[in-house]
Amino acid sequence: MLLSALFWFSLAVPLGQALEFQYHNTAQVEQYLREISKNYSSITHLHSIGQTVEGRELWVLILGQHPREHRAGIPEFKYVGNMHGNEVVGRVLLLQLIDYLTLNYMSDPFVTKLMNSMRIHILPSMNPDGFESSGRDCMYSQGRFNKNGVDLNRNFPDAFMSNVEHVREKEVEAVIKWLKTELFVLSANLHGGAVVASYPYDNSNGGSELKGDSSISPDNDVFVHLAKTYSTNHASMQKANKCYDSKDFTDGITNGYRWYPLEGGMQDYNYVWAQCLEITLELSCCKFPPERDLPGLWEANKPALLAYMQQVHLGVKGQVFHSTGAPVQNASVEIEGRKNLCPFKTDHNGEYYRLLLPGNYTITVTYPGYTPLTETVSVPYGPDRFTALIHYFQFQKSSSTVLVTTEPSCPSPKVKQGKNHSAALLPSTITALAALTLHTLLL
Repeated sequence: MLLSALFWFSLAVPLGQALEFQYHNTAQVEQYLREISKNYSSITHLHSIGQTVEGRELWVLILGQHPREHRAGIPEFKYVGNMHGNEVVGRVLLLQLIDYLTLNYMSDPFVTKLMNSMRIHILPSMNPDGFESSGRDCMYSQGRFNKNGVDLNRNFPDAFMSNVEHVREKEVEAVIKWLKTELFVLSANLHGGAVVASYPYDNSNGGSELKGDSSISPDNDVFVHLAKTYSTNHASMQKANKCYDSKDFTDGITNGYRWYPLEGGMQDYNYVWAQCLEITLELSCCKFPPERDLPGLWEANKPALLAYMQQVHLGVKGQVFHSTGAPVQNASVEIEGRKNLCPFKTDHNGEYYRLLLPGNYTITVTYPGYTPLTETVSVPYGPDRFTALIHYFQFQKSSSTVLVTTEPSCPSPKVKQGKNHSAALLPSTITALAALTLHTLLL
C-alpha cells in the first residue's frame, strides 16, 4: 500500500488536465482509474472482472451516459489491452483514450454523441502480471506470458479444435465470464510487434472456411470493413509500412490465418461464442517503445480508435417479442447467406445486434413453438447517424399446427476441469526462453 501511495503522487491528474505520457505500473493504473471513476462518477463505472494468477485485479472502466447498466438499444463496445504483458502500447493508448473521452464529454460534439450512443468498456491490461515482469527491450523482453508461463492468446476454446481440452488460465476464465455478462457487439484487442489490423478467422481445420490461404468467416465483408476503418484512419497503417521483420500487408490489414495460424485466440472466441465481432490491432513495430515515442503513437492512433468505436452502429438492431408482447430470449437471428458456427441469439431483453454493411438482407428469426419469421430489410450506413437500423420482430400466437423448430447446432467449448497451474509448475527457464523465442514475432 505504501508503494502504491508513493506512485500515486506522480500519477494524480487534477480534474481538467491531461494524463502524462509514461508507463504507469499496475498500482498507478488502479489509482488513476479510481480517481477517474470518482471525478466522473456520472459517466463512468469501475469494476473488476476477476483476478490474475498473482491476485491482481482486472479492472474495467465503463464509460457512457448510463455506465452502470445496459439500456435497450444501446450497443456494448469494448477495448482490451496488454494481453501480452510486454506489448505495452495498447495499455498506454487505452488510458489516454479514457482521459480524452472524459475530458471532452459535453464539450466535443463527436465525443458526446459517441458516449451517449453506446456503452464503452475498457480493460487497459488483461495481463498485469506479465507487464510487471517485463523489461523495456523493444522486442525481446520477457513478460509476454502470464505468471504460469502461458500465452493467454492461445488459451481460449477454439471452434476448429473442439475436441481439445485445456485448463483455462484465470485471466482467460475472467474474460469468458465477462463476455457472458454483456451482449458485446464490437471489440478490438490491442497488441504490438507489427503495424496491421488482423481479423478472423485465426484458425481453420481445412473445412469450407478455408479459401486459398485465408480462413474466411461468414461476416468476412464486415471484418474487412472494420479492419480498413482502423487502418485508413491511422496515420500510417494503411500505407502497409513494413516493420523490419514483418510481411507486406495490403491496405494495412490481414486475415489472421493468412498471416499465420493461431489456435485458441481471443478474437475467434469472441466471434464464435460471444457473437461479438472482434479484430486484433498491432500498433507498433516495437513492443516496448521508449516513452518519448508515446505522444506520437497516441496521435497516430487516436482518430482510428474513435472511428472504429463508431462502427458499433453498423447494420441492424432491435428486439424480438412473443405474441403477448413479452421479449423472447435465445431466439436465433440469422442472416441469409451467413451461416455462423454459433447462431446469433437474443438476450434477456429480446435484443439482437447484427453488424452489416449497407444493402438488402433477409433475416430469419426462429424460436421453438413458433413459425419462423422471415423479413427483408434495407440497411443504411448507421455510423454517421450514431445508430444502426432499428427493426422489431413479433411472433404470432402459436397453435397446435406449428412445428417446434430445433435449436441450431453450435460447437461446444471444451474446458478441462481442475485448478489453474500453481507457480511451482512454471516451465523451466530454458523452456520459457525457447517458447519466448518461438512466439516473439507472433501476435
